[in-house]
Amino acid sequence: MKARKLLMIPGPIEFEPEVLQAMGIPTTSHVAPDFIEIFGKSLELMREVWMSPKGQPFIVAGTGTLAMDMAAANLIERGDNVLVISSGYFGKRFKDILDRYGANTTLLEAPLGEIAPLEAIENELKNKQYKALTITHVDTSTGIIVDPKPIAQLAKKYNALSILDGVCSVAGEELNQDEWELDVVLTASQKAIGVPPGLALLMVSEKAMQVWKNRKTPVPNYYADWTNWLPIMKAYEERRPSYFGTPAVNLIVALETSLKIICKEGIEKRVKRHQSLAKAFRAAIASLNLTILPKTTEIAANTLTAVYYPEGVDGAALSSKMVDSNVIIAGGLLPEIKATYFRIGHMGSVSPNDLLAVLGALERALSELGHPLEIGKSLQTFQIELLK
Repeated sequence: MKARKLLMIPGPIEFEPEVLQAMGIPTTSHVAPDFIEIFGKSLELMREVWMSPKGQPFIVAGTGTLAMDMAAANLIERGDNVLVISSGYFGKRFKDILDRYGANTTLLEAPLGEIAPLEAIENELKNKQYKALTITHVDTSTGIIVDPKPIAQLAKKYNALSILDGVCSVAGEELNQDEWELDVVLTASQKAIGVPPGLALLMVSEKAMQVWKNRKTPVPNYYADWTNWLPIMKAYEERRPSYFGTPAVNLIVALETSLKIICKEGIEKRVKRHQSLAKAFRAAIASLNLTILPKTTEIAANTLTAVYYPEGVDGAALSSKMVDSNVIIAGGLLPEIKATYFRIGHMGSVSPNDLLAVLGALERALSELGHPLEIGKSLQTFQIELLK
């Protein structure tokens, strides 16, 4: 372990040893009975994590962007009006994807560090008939969390589908898909789900599946088309062999392992753990005279924290010193302010000890770079907050 650096970026994250061991088993056939059982069980466990017993799960080799692409390709037709609610880089990415399929998109962009007000969202829905709206639950570029529940209620009120980008939230933030009546919740394997990169994961409501079935034009993306994937998901869940495209066998074995770990911890307990660690970490960051990107702690995500570099501290130098202490953090992602902030992930199997290591390394790095701080204060603050 001493030669290994602690990976504290917002994905890929640190993975459980059992998950990595599952990745390393000899690859079996994608139609072998044992793999069919693993795939089928993974689909069932997804419903438990998403809290969506009525949902249709999809597990497809790809990234979070593919999951976004699949939602857009299958549910949107040329000329459809779609409202994109953006709190950072990935809201704009959803607009780019939707534009590619010929949607008439309206981008409702929150000011930097803020979220779009519910009144502004309702005003848009009142004045134009939208087929769908998209929400970024946690935008990885800004560390901002949006409450999807009231937005999903507005979508239902105005007869629009609600599509939630949960790439940086599923299995880390509070989510109840069926109760909140979200139509699509998508994510990727390498975030709080806790599996190395390579799987696009979606849960689709009965209503959204009906909209897809009733579309007037063919899905304009062959690989993403649910016409090809739905029979595969149904077959594996019924424990029957099937084939469209070769699944990522080892990743799905790892997925089942991680979903079992998540469900054993309990999704509510897991979310509370993320909330508790994040709250303590934000308090520790504040004790170092640092400012987070979200304007208020109420809209700060529990899966990562975006922090502005203090005045006079060079970002590259800070990152380099963190690496010297065997901790890897991420730089900024939002293009217009990319060089002004950094990001630290704290999701999945993250522990208090991981964050104490991060804070210790951060204190040393900032001190060496001339930032005024009291050595040990962030460590003390973090632990006091955790004990509250």
